[in-house]
Amino acid sequence: MTASETAPAPRTAPATEPGPGAPGAPGTPAVRASRDLAARARAVLPAAAYEFYAAGADEEISAGEAADAWRDRRLLPRVLRDVSSVDTGTELLGTRLASPVLAGPTAFHRMAHDQGETATAAGVAAAGSLLVLSSRATRHPEEVAEAAGPWWYQVYWLRDAEITRRQVERAVAAGARALVLTVDAPYVPPRATSGLPLPLPEDDELCRAVGVGTRLPGWEQDPSLGIDAIGRLHRMSGLPVLVKGVLRADDARACVAAGAAGVIVSNHGGRQLDRAVAPADALPAVVAAVGDRVPVLVDGGIRTGTDVLVALALGARAVLLGRPVVWSLALGGAAGVTALLDSYRTQLSTAMALAGCARVADIGPDLLHGGA
Repeated sequence: MTASETAPAPRTAPATEPGPGAPGAPGTPAVRASRDLAARARAVLPAAAYEFYAAGADEEISAGEAADAWRDRRLLPRVLRDVSSVDTGTELLGTRLASPVLAGPTAFHRMAHDQGETATAAGVAAAGSLLVLSSRATRHPEEVAEAAGPWWYQVYWLRDAEITRRQVERAVAAGARALVLTVDAPYVPPRATSGLPLPLPEDDELCRAVGVGTRLPGWEQDPSLGIDAIGRLHRMSGLPVLVKGVLRADDARACVAAGAAGVIVSNHGGRQLDRAVAPADALPAVVAAVGDRVPVLVDGGIRTGTDVLVALALGARAVLLGRPVVWSLALGGAAGVTALLDSYRTQLSTAMALAGCARVADIGPDLLHGGA
């Protein structure tokens, strides 16, 4: 079998995993896709780091609803299909992946592990997946690229457009295959934290540039950004541009008309506008609006392989993980990230087999009770 082809297996007792930041050290249950991952990571992270990663906006309503929206869907499994071999592999913008589960852009990985994004990249590559590197990363693109498999670069269009241009050119030179323009954060609202200082290295120039409280005004997002930014970014880079942070069908159509190579349905992990609709609830309308013209991806609250199956049945081509990747990095470094993504792939394989789907292409809306 290939890395993307796994036979469904019964659940087994957890093995051991690396301890925090020390791959290979035993002592804690295996890192796997589960809803208790955050609680386990909280036990090993500095309090300010955990608060930053976990926080939602205002009352944290959107942050809390995301996972429940996937769990609310019910499945209608097919029977008497040949699922003796299940292939979770997929292709996305010309890149073949072991499963449709990617590592989404999240900031400041050096708060979770001393190697930061380089450890994340190595873990993602070992799992046969793809990393979307945050523009708030605490490692330079060249460092990350050395450890990474295929990767994309996330872009905030900044008030100082020259900084944006330099970031994009650097990512392109380092080997990024696509850009992900995040458009749902013209401003950063208050979030539910204690205000403790973030445990970023004070003597690191990059950490000072991207850090909260040390970031210069030119590094903040440009709130005047318009739809023409998609074409400008493509011309600047020569790379396909996906647009992240879309929740409305009309916005999705406008992005595609403006040249977007993909749309990512996301409410920024509930960290921007509180009470924004859950991505699971927004996804069907966006898929219907875009059709087959470009791939639609989704993130937010996806905690198990069965959640992934539901997302694909709702029309997503792939999903992105945010917080779970950071939690697994804190718990086990690069090996923890690999274990997490392998766990999602195994759970998805099992769910596909039980739903009567031997390949990702077999997954469709008929699997959902009551439709999308």
